[in-house]
Amino acid sequence: MIHLENPEGPDSVLNLFKENGFDDTQITKIVRARPHLLLSDPENTLLPKIEFFRSKGVSSSDILRIITTSPDLLNRSLENHIIPCYDFLKSVLVVNKKVITTLKRSRWSFLNNITKTMVPNIELLREVGASQIAISFFVTTYPDFAFIKPTKFVKAVQEVKEMGFNPSKVVFMEAIRVVLFLTKPTWEYKFEIFKRWGWSKEDNLSAFKKQPKFMTNSEEKITKVMNFLVNNFGRPSTDIAKTPVVLNLSLEKRIIPRCSVVQILLAKDLVKNDLSLSTFLLPNEKWFLERFVIKFQDAVPQLLSVYQNKMDLIDVEFQSEKVGGTELL
Repeated sequence: MIHLENPEGPDSVLNLFKENGFDDTQITKIVRARPHLLLSDPENTLLPKIEFFRSKGVSSSDILRIITTSPDLLNRSLENHIIPCYDFLKSVLVVNKKVITTLKRSRWSFLNNITKTMVPNIELLREVGASQIAISFFVTTYPDFAFIKPTKFVKAVQEVKEMGFNPSKVVFMEAIRVVLFLTKPTWEYKFEIFKRWGWSKEDNLSAFKKQPKFMTNSEEKITKVMNFLVNNFGRPSTDIAKTPVVLNLSLEKRIIPRCSVVQILLAKDLVKNDLSLSTFLLPNEKWFLERFVIKFQDAVPQLLSVYQNKMDLIDVEFQSEKVGGTELL
C-alpha cells in the first residue's frame, strides 16, 4: 500500500507511460505489480531507461512488452546495473541484435546480478574450450540457464565433459542445458523409460550425445512416439536410439503422416526396406513431398490424401507385385 499526498507526481508517471505508447491495460499491469513506481521521477528516473533501450535498437512494441512483463527493470539503476549488463552481454554476443534477443527471451537477463552468475559461468565455458559460436548460442537460446548459480553450473559442465562432449560444439551447450534442467531422479527415470523399450545404458548415452534435447520430452510423448515407431511401424527400438532427434518431432503432424506414406511404398516395393528414419522424417516438407509423394503419385494416386490425413491406410488397396520400371530409393 502506498499513500499519495500529491497526485501530480503519479499523474506525471502515468502520462509518461501513455506518451511512450503504453495502453491502459499495460499501465494497470505495471502499477499493480510495482505501485511504488508511481512515486518515481518520470523524467530523470524512468524516461532515461526507456530511451536507453530505444537507443540500442529495441523496437517500441518490444519495449512495451519487456517493461510490462518485467517492470522491475525500471527499479534498476541505469548506470550501475542496466548499462553494465548490456555492455557485458554485448562483449559476449558481439552483435547488438543478439543482446536484444536475449533481453526479449529472458526477463532475468537485465535483472540478475551478472557479476555473481553469468560472468563466472561464461568464464568457465571459455576455460574448458567452448567456442564463441557455442557460447553465443547458449546465451541467446537459453539465457535463463546462463544465470544459474555457478556452483550448480560447474557441476553440470563437469558432468557433460565426462560424458565425452566436445566443448567447442554447440551440442555441448545443449547437453549442459538438459543436465541443468533435469533433476537427478528425473534423469534416472528417463533412462528407465528407454530401458523398458530395450535400450542399454550405452544406447541412451550414445543417443544423448547425438541429440540431448530428446531427454526433456515428457514420458507421455516418449511413450507415444516409441509405441508408434516400434509397434505400429515395426522399427527396432535401437533405430530410434541411432536417430534420437525423431523423438522431438510431432507425432501427429510429422511422424504418422510420413510413416503412413512410407508404409504404403514399402508394401508396394517402391522403396527399399532399409530406409533409415532420418531419410524421410528429418528432411523439410518440400523435399519429402518431391521424393516420397509426387514421385510415386502415378503408381499410388492416394499418397497425397494419406499424407494429408484424408485417407486411412486401410482404405488404400495394397498390391504385392512390384511396379515395373520404378526406381528404388
